[in-house]
Amino acid sequence: MNLTILPADTYTVLCRSIITSLDKKIITLLYQPIIGYTAVSLYLTLLGDLEEKIMSEDFTHHHLMTMMQLKLEKIIEAREKLEAVGLLKTYFKKDHVNNYAYLLFAPLSASEFFNHPILNIVLYNNLGKSEYDKLVSYFKVPRISFKDYTDISKKFSDVFQATVGTFSFENEDVLDRHTNHLQIASGMDLNLLIESIPKNMVSDKCFTPDIIELIENLAYIYKLDMDTLVRFVRENLNERGLIDKTNLRKSCRNFYQFENSGRLPSVVYKTQPEYLRTPTGDTSKRARLIYTFETTTPYDFLASKCKSGEPSSRDMRLIEELMVDFHLNPGVVNVLLAYILHIHNKKLNKSYVETIAGQWQRLQIETVEEALALTEKEYKKNKKQETKTWTKDTKKTPTEKIPDWFDKEVEMEDISKEEEQEMNELLKQMM
Repeated sequence: MNLTILPADTYTVLCRSIITSLDKKIITLLYQPIIGYTAVSLYLTLLGDLEEKIMSEDFTHHHLMTMMQLKLEKIIEAREKLEAVGLLKTYFKKDHVNNYAYLLFAPLSASEFFNHPILNIVLYNNLGKSEYDKLVSYFKVPRISFKDYTDISKKFSDVFQATVGTFSFENEDVLDRHTNHLQIASGMDLNLLIESIPKNMVSDKCFTPDIIELIENLAYIYKLDMDTLVRFVRENLNERGLIDKTNLRKSCRNFYQFENSGRLPSVVYKTQPEYLRTPTGDTSKRARLIYTFETTTPYDFLASKCKSGEPSSRDMRLIEELMVDFHLNPGVVNVLLAYILHIHNKKLNKSYVETIAGQWQRLQIETVEEALALTEKEYKKNKKQETKTWTKDTKKTPTEKIPDWFDKEVEMEDISKEEEQEMNELLKQMM
């Protein structure tokens, strides 16, 4: 559902989980390297709106913008990241003033986080081995041997005695520690996978919901096809017909690292965020071009330009760098790739791409419209520079004085019909 949030729209915060000081530390140390400071700040701000209650009063999103000193677009992006990692669920109710309900969840425990097939890998990839090892050491519980001790603890029945009473207790909604799972859609037909394993090899208790979730996560993060996934499942069945989860994770990780020169996977926005897209309705050629850039992943866009239909690992690393290191949105990356491929005869010169990406990052280019406007401006500038160089080389001698009108003509904003035609051809090739 595509929704446009207005500052006047209201929101209510709910929390049915017990959020402890340790939970806040886990969010800061483990979640923040993945979702960023702004998303963590939003979580803590919403938690503050509760004022230690289960449900807050109604606030406007303008209140949120004022408290965080951020544009609403940045708050929405932060909210989506919280939703993606399971810290928040958002509900919407349409009215004369729209209302949103933000349901907060407790984070995973440190043990659950470090054993999560996706979050753990992304944390390692974002931090590097040294910082990752420091975090593991911080949360590691020291092992104490009780070998020479005797357990003298009393049992409940040793201390208390049951008596007849009249009190009755019914199950009610009370505060508990509620966590939320990551919602992953790997596109894998898991029923087909299960059917591919001979029934005499597996136990009836093999494919539990936890195992299914693990397989779904591994297929997504390591981009495994069905044949590879079936092979790993079969290889990691133990003598009881159950899947060894630890070894399955290792098999998938080792396979990915072997195929990707030792690198581990990372995660980025797949397509241009909804709130940074151009409103639909315009059917012009330019609008269709913008729509293509906004709704196509950089991987698919680059794949469409390759004869083999598969970008090289070098090009894939470059795309990941643009999105992770330079923080460019997917639609913006598509415009950048299209422009470089056009002016460099279908080649992606890494240093040149990084130079432009650095400029766009400093200019805070976020939308496809902004990126296209900048490439058009750059294109005009380069064409005028070529004209100036050609004129000097062919029509002037080193000692010949350049007329006063020359520089003025070069600085003119309007481009010729020929240049406009070339720009139109560029836009055609970008599509």
